[in-house]
Amino acid sequence: MEAVGVAIVLLVTLLGLLGLGIWIAIALLAVGLIGIGLFTAAPLGITMANQVWAGMASWTLTALPLFIWMGEILFRSRLASDMFRGLVPWMRRLPGQLLHANVIGSGIFASFSGSSSATCAAMARVTLPELERRSYPASISIGSLSGASTLGLLIPPSIIMIVYGASAEVSIAKLFIAGILPGIMLMALFSGYIVVWALLNRHRLELDTTRTTLVEKIAASRFAIPVFMLVGLVIGSIYAGIATPTEAAALGVAAALVLSFLTGTLTWRSFSEGLMSAMVTSTMIMLIVAGATFLTAAMGYTGLPRHLVAWVTSFELSVGGLLMALTVVFLILGCFIDGISIVVLTTAILLPTVEAAGIDLIWFGIFMVLIVEMSMITPPVGFNLFVLQALTGRSVSYIARATLPFFVLMILAVALITVFPSIVLYLPARM
Repeated sequence: MEAVGVAIVLLVTLLGLLGLGIWIAIALLAVGLIGIGLFTAAPLGITMANQVWAGMASWTLTALPLFIWMGEILFRSRLASDMFRGLVPWMRRLPGQLLHANVIGSGIFASFSGSSSATCAAMARVTLPELERRSYPASISIGSLSGASTLGLLIPPSIIMIVYGASAEVSIAKLFIAGILPGIMLMALFSGYIVVWALLNRHRLELDTTRTTLVEKIAASRFAIPVFMLVGLVIGSIYAGIATPTEAAALGVAAALVLSFLTGTLTWRSFSEGLMSAMVTSTMIMLIVAGATFLTAAMGYTGLPRHLVAWVTSFELSVGGLLMALTVVFLILGCFIDGISIVVLTTAILLPTVEAAGIDLIWFGIFMVLIVEMSMITPPVGFNLFVLQALTGRSVSYIARATLPFFVLMILAVALITVFPSIVLYLPARM
């Protein structure tokens, strides 16, 4: 009962601070201070200093700002629009035509941005004006982009995978590789839905009947080649064992700078703005990591994780029951907290239970990322919804309704990797 009381006090305090609009990182630190100061005899200052330093001083996390910077460089270059230009000729024969560019383009851009919101913003600026000009319905255009842009969290290099890998002490390289097949599967589900929708709504589409020869398609593909080369450099170097994720991130930054220079978009202004934006984003994430690390330590001192494990174990849930319960918890948290905060706040608490249930930690990382992806498109704190609201002028409720079919497909994807875990574990097992 005492543990329950402590948990209620800390939870209510955290929700109260978040409800007041306090920064998530500061709220986490504050709740940690309250937990240690009121409910333990641990020395507050020394504990905070040691835990925050231990959470931040991780060589693994150095890959995070590098991947963010790489995405910022490319976000300010012409590569996104060139990629769309190279994909368009191949889309014309598919039902739904250019709607598939939202899915494929987001998947490709995600592979070098590592961020869902960056993918959403970049692709929205490229594809939505083009789709509107060709009279595609706004609901399917916005909905498909909102859903597909969440691939930024799943397709490597993923920022959130780096955070999970550092928190769970598992191989980030294996996490990256594990995300490839689920990412491709999710893209296939999204494109499959677009095909079905297009066949049922032919009267709402003005089809582009332009005939393109194979030679013309191949010629147009040259605009997308730099993007594929960058993806191959970053992911290929990790998969081949040539580079660690941090080294691959550094290679990616160097290659992104070269590509930006060759396309004529590398200026002092774009360089400084990209560097500043990457620094701000990285600092924000690291502050959240620090706050969550301290809160995790505080809960450890209070004994809450031990009691939580005992409480969950007392229900004697099957693996499927445990995963279903965690899915509900993550979805509820995702309505109020961003994905990175969910990962760093819950990982250390849940891992003993997950390991005791015999669940592979690499698989669980991809499972968690998929669930957290959903939080990017769930109101009231779905970051992708806010990005699209700012870029389209549509209400959050309209965008959420348009995104609902793709949310359902993501639930289906979670079910598929649960029933067929080899979708996640096949490639990592061969590293």
